[in-house]
Amino acid sequence: MTSADILTPRLPSPLDEVTDDRFARHGVRLLLKRDDLIHPDLIGNKWRKLVPNIEAAAGRPVLTFGGAYSNHLRATAAAGRLLGFPTTGVVRGEELAGRTLNPSLARCAADGMRLHFVDRPTYRRKAEPEVLAALLRAAGAEDAYVVPEGGSNAAAVRGCRALGEELRGRADVVAVACGTGGTLAGLAAGLGPAGRALGVPVLKGGFLAGDIARLQVEAFGGRRGEWSLDERFHFGGYGRTPPELHAFAEDFEDRHGLGVERLYVAKLLYGLVTMAQEGAFGRGTAVAAVITA
Repeated sequence: MTSADILTPRLPSPLDEVTDDRFARHGVRLLLKRDDLIHPDLIGNKWRKLVPNIEAAAGRPVLTFGGAYSNHLRATAAAGRLLGFPTTGVVRGEELAGRTLNPSLARCAADGMRLHFVDRPTYRRKAEPEVLAALLRAAGAEDAYVVPEGGSNAAAVRGCRALGEELRGRADVVAVACGTGGTLAGLAAGLGPAGRALGVPVLKGGFLAGDIARLQVEAFGGRRGEWSLDERFHFGGYGRTPPELHAFAEDFEDRHGLGVERLYVAKLLYGLVTMAQEGAFGRGTAVAAVITA
């Protein structure tokens, strides 16, 4: 029995059409790809990205990286609890070590994850071999299988290809919020030539296109599918959720009876509403928003 079998995912995830006048008045159909319903603990793209890496770890301890509110850390910790392997989370921000854990990190700890806090300059260099080796030693995890921040590596990208395959022929444009870009890289590859993948980065900086291209090379040997980014909707960066975004999310919840996660999903939906109002999608276009959390 594989890890995927034990974790009992709901796949393919549901695809629901909703009526929203902000799209309908432009002749655009809005579909919601409910990846948030795949698994109660490993929701959305976390399931798709983590399971291939868990299989590759083959029972070894897993070490990975994230910020104080990382959904990826929470999902990794939950997988360790469910499947019985040790997990270590390297957390950005040495100053957090002396504070009461926030709810996200407290959930990680409750699921058995060992938390190792590092200063921000070291964290930025975590991919450098000598820095990574020192982090593994300091965390007491030299034998661990290392999963990168956000879970995005070649194995994860290949896992996310199934998301595009599930949507092939069912939507003209498939949009997803992007943190590290792995989900978009796999999604675009799975969609095939008739679909277009659209990424809405939740971090500012303009670096993501290069990362996605690199991930596709590592996973597939070259660029795959048609994809693009609209980098206008990060609201100042990761974790930034101003009142305007909360108001939008609350309105969307009232309209559609769907809880809207603020760090990723709200920014995605806000961006799609704006693009529809700008006329970015032609009449008759079916736009699918991937609900990842």
